[in-house]
Amino acid sequence: MGTGLQMGQGLWRVARNQQLQQEGYSEQGYLSREQSRRTAASSISNASHRKQVQGGIDIYHLLKDLANDELLWQGLCKSTWGHCSIYNKNPPLGFSFRKLYMQLDEGSLTFNANPEEGVNYFMSKGILDDSPKEIAKFIFCTRTLNWKKLRIYLDERRDVLDDLVTLHNFRNQFLPNALREFFRHIHAPEERGEYLETLITKFSHRFCACNPDLMRELGLSPDAVYVLCYSLILLSIDLTSPHVKNKMSKREFIRNTRHAAQNISEDFVGHLYDNIYLIGHVAA
Repeated sequence: MGTGLQMGQGLWRVARNQQLQQEGYSEQGYLSREQSRRTAASSISNASHRKQVQGGIDIYHLLKDLANDELLWQGLCKSTWGHCSIYNKNPPLGFSFRKLYMQLDEGSLTFNANPEEGVNYFMSKGILDDSPKEIAKFIFCTRTLNWKKLRIYLDERRDVLDDLVTLHNFRNQFLPNALREFFRHIHAPEERGEYLETLITKFSHRFCACNPDLMRELGLSPDAVYVLCYSLILLSIDLTSPHVKNKMSKREFIRNTRHAAQNISEDFVGHLYDNIYLIGHVAA
């Protein structure tokens, strides 16, 4: 287990060291990070990294071989950044997945400091097309982006947000479970306000579009789903917050919800309460 971890870390460092030596990498804004990585990479040459494991395998030379394995780098790229515009194009001259991995990593670090600069970096390298749909696909298939920075970016780029919402498929999902999935990709703001209302509105319309038969069967409209979503968020806070001493009962939730959104069956609302009670917050 320890050898595998050492190999994984060493592979990245060897490849990064090789890239820095070949390219003399010193782009403005990344100097401090690159200096620390140069230090880490140089440590590979120390005797400790040349120790042999069982069977007489030289870890350092093994990592050097792996660092030039394009299939390995391709797998690393696509498992971490599931969608990039460049994946669907003819590769440019001098393209390598190892180089792409370094650029994707650099762009992600940049995004997590300044989202707009990060997206511009991806576009400047030909990794992403300047299209809301392509940016939305990249965000949807990437888990290395800081969710707080991403929330700020989507609040400013409503065109990207629209395309990101349409990538979700909520067909045959129970409403609170669908809402949890939605907020895992598009994090809810910490405070109530216009952005939260926008998110719930977009979710409600998408949920109805994915479940037309269920909506007809239950007699629900996007406005009714909107009310239910708000009720679920408030119930989540009520049941999970240590500051709320008198928790809302199932009977109270059913009464309040049916008063706000009429023509909804008592059983359906009761199942909503049970889901929150057993599974927890929809926007945690």
